[in-house]
Amino acid sequence: MKMKHNVTIQEAQQSDAEALAWLSGELGYPATTSEIEHRLKALSADPRHTILVAKDGALLGWIDVAVIHTLESDSFAEIRGLVVTEARRGTGIGTKLVEAAEKWASAKKCDRIRVRTNITRVEAQAFYQQRGYVSKKTQNVFDKSIPSNK
Repeated sequence: MKMKHNVTIQEAQQSDAEALAWLSGELGYPATTSEIEHRLKALSADPRHTILVAKDGALLGWIDVAVIHTLESDSFAEIRGLVVTEARRGTGIGTKLVEAAEKWASAKKCDRIRVRTNITRVEAQAFYQQRGYVSKKTQNVFDKSIPSNK
């Protein structure tokens, strides 16, 4: 997909790992290049998952989207993360990434796409609402650390 100023949307590559890590840090989720390389390798191997990037030579943003299968509802797509570099926010890149994610989800036979945002991310909530997303519920998220065999 082409955008103004020769911005393209494409699947992320391993060579994008350093820029993906840097942008993850901008979103508030710091990660090393090595961590992103490992995660990207695993996610890229899963046909129910895609990471799309916006580039104009430099990597400007990314979106992480997956098909979610649950017992309690039909399958749907979920945007797991979206970030556009601060210098390019408000220029349409986020919209193009969301549109590309919606198109990918539709091709995966999903008739619904979901996104979750932290209640403190007021700008993100407005961004999604302006694109037709509707708030369905407020919830708590509980985490517990458990031992793993990494």
